[in-house]
Amino acid sequence: MINPYPLFLKQWDFNNVPQSRDYFLSIENDESLSEIDKLQLQTQIARTYSLERKFERAHEILDLIEPSIQKAPVVEVRYLLERGRCFNSNNEKEKANEFFLKAWEVAKKNKIDGLAVDAAHMVAIAYTDPEKQLEWNLKAMELAQSSNEERAKQWLGSLYNNLGWTFHDRKEYEKALELFQKALDFRINQKAPETNIRIARWSVARALRSLNRVDEALAIQLEVAKAETQDGYNFEELGELYLLKNDQNKAKEFFKKAYNELSKDSWFVKNEAKRLERLKSF
Repeated sequence: MINPYPLFLKQWDFNNVPQSRDYFLSIENDESLSEIDKLQLQTQIARTYSLERKFERAHEILDLIEPSIQKAPVVEVRYLLERGRCFNSNNEKEKANEFFLKAWEVAKKNKIDGLAVDAAHMVAIAYTDPEKQLEWNLKAMELAQSSNEERAKQWLGSLYNNLGWTFHDRKEYEKALELFQKALDFRINQKAPETNIRIARWSVARALRSLNRVDEALAIQLEVAKAETQDGYNFEELGELYLLKNDQNKAKEFFKKAYNELSKDSWFVKNEAKRLERLKSF
């Protein structure tokens, strides 16, 4: 029986992509892996390159396995997802969604619910229309909630978060806060990595700022700041909150810290140039 979730997937560490790739490469010729497992493995190796924005290399690997994707629906779905993610990360949204929508259809048809939820949530990410984002996030959440597959249910934390941002973009801040709180509760109950819990707390605080509940937001962001990892997004929020409290010195202190961290982030530099320039101006 084909396993759509091979054990090697547990070695994914999205905070250390090179380490994940080294592991995946080390088992390429493992004789205990079936042909289908090895094809799935190649899609994940491609994903490591895509995450590092080495899109040409990622596409090359996907090109090599493309002739074999009909050997099993799970291979086709994983191929479609990673091809789509390559295009999406390179800001080719329309092309990306062609692959995500196909992945959704194949996964749904073959009852691979965890990957179907993944596909639906990627459709939502690739769409720029807020109504389409909402529609597809809701589709993903409905499937995750109704599925008997544990892998599908594990998506709920991410989906609550994504829906929260959709409502936040719509300026429906109370609804956004409710969803961010659900995401946080889910992460805590799931005993998720501390990094994920910290991001969920940050999102709750961000919605509180939008609701002008500044002191509550500040208390949470100061807790988030106690982590050993220097977080430019956290520093930026602290700067914004101290600005609202008319504490110019504190605001400047944190905006400077935010600039120092976020200016090292190639994605932020490329996609948030105006935001970065504002931080630099303080």
